[in-house]
Amino acid sequence: MRRTGAGRVAGCGLVFLMIAITGCGHHKQTAKTQTAPPIETDQVEAEEAANIPRRSIPPTRPPQTPRIPPTPVPPGGITDEDIRYVNTHPPILTEVGYATWYSAPYKGRKAANGEIFNDAALTAAHRTLPMGSLIVVTNLKTGQWSAMRITDRGPFVDGRILDLTIASAKATGVYRAGLARVRVDVYQTPKPIEIGGRWCVQIGAFHSEGMALRLKAQLQSRYPDANVIEFPGTESYWVRIRPVGDNRQVAESIAQALRPAEGEAFLTRLD
Repeated sequence: MRRTGAGRVAGCGLVFLMIAITGCGHHKQTAKTQTAPPIETDQVEAEEAANIPRRSIPPTRPPQTPRIPPTPVPPGGITDEDIRYVNTHPPILTEVGYATWYSAPYKGRKAANGEIFNDAALTAAHRTLPMGSLIVVTNLKTGQWSAMRITDRGPFVDGRILDLTIASAKATGVYRAGLARVRVDVYQTPKPIEIGGRWCVQIGAFHSEGMALRLKAQLQSRYPDANVIEFPGTESYWVRIRPVGDNRQVAESIAQALRPAEGEAFLTRLD
């Protein structure tokens, strides 16, 4: 009986030991599948971090100047109401100087007011009158006159005050002559003439692109907060500088200080 009891005790102990061993082995295996060793996790993260390139610091750029919204004009440039207005009101400003006309290669391109340039419209280019201004141009030699609106910027030639479309040039007798002395009477302006506005300085024309680029680099160094661009013209190159806020006083001071090796510096209104 003792042997039998001892055998039973030994048997129970052996079974209990096998259950304990089996249970511990299962626990360890489950732990391994649920939790990855910290060392292995750190290694993976280090490898992933090593494969991520360092972000480069973007170059400093001048502040972006706001775009000028388009200034629409009536089809053809003027309306019957415009004609009645100029016939019943006095001009608010008068200017005398030389006018010429322009066309290609501007066909199909946007004029400075944001609309497509149109040879057949009674419009003109002026450097400083607000876009959409209603004017009357009179040929001082022939007496021919026509109402029209300002839709573009120019002429960027010293001694000239107005560039006409072909339609405007024919209506005022400037087309055949090519250049004529005119009187410009201003009747309406959508914005004030003397105050406000958005201004820049346009410099050129340069016969060499390299010279235009050198001036651009000099201006960017001298006026780091301004927006300076260069762009091609008709067989020439131009540089334009827009001061911060398109401020007129700053633009005037820049225009007065500049003495370009070629061409001139023209104070120009953008809006």
